[in-house]
Amino acid sequence: MVTTRFPGAAERLRKAGIPPTRQRVAIAEVLFARPVHLSADQVLARVREHMPEMSRATVYNTLKLFREKNMVRELVVDPERVFYDSNTAPHYHLFDVRTGELSDVSADELQVIGTPVLPAGLELEEVDVIIRVRSRAPA
Repeated sequence: MVTTRFPGAAERLRKAGIPPTRQRVAIAEVLFARPVHLSADQVLARVREHMPEMSRATVYNTLKLFREKNMVRELVVDPERVFYDSNTAPHYHLFDVRTGELSDVSADELQVIGTPVLPAGLELEEVDVIIRVRSRAPA
């Protein structure tokens, strides 16, 4: 799969306070050319199309940095599946357990009412909603 390049990647990194190394720019190009939900291994595979020497450690470290700078959301779908979402606007997710496909559900399609009472000393960071679905068996 050919990755669409994102020409503003270096500037986007600078605006987030991240020095734009060649490796970081390559990862940003994969993530920010269009909204995506990718695992770290999928990011690595796409980056290696243009930069075969990219290491797994560099991808994982960069994804962690991007998450810390709120450039991506980390979605733990299950213990073996973690996706990085380049859309950081408020929204929810639909996960097909058969295909492994993750897609966005706009915030206006689902209403979350209220939040739990939190123990003293804690504050709400965010609410992630993942709606798990599977296709029906043929009739």
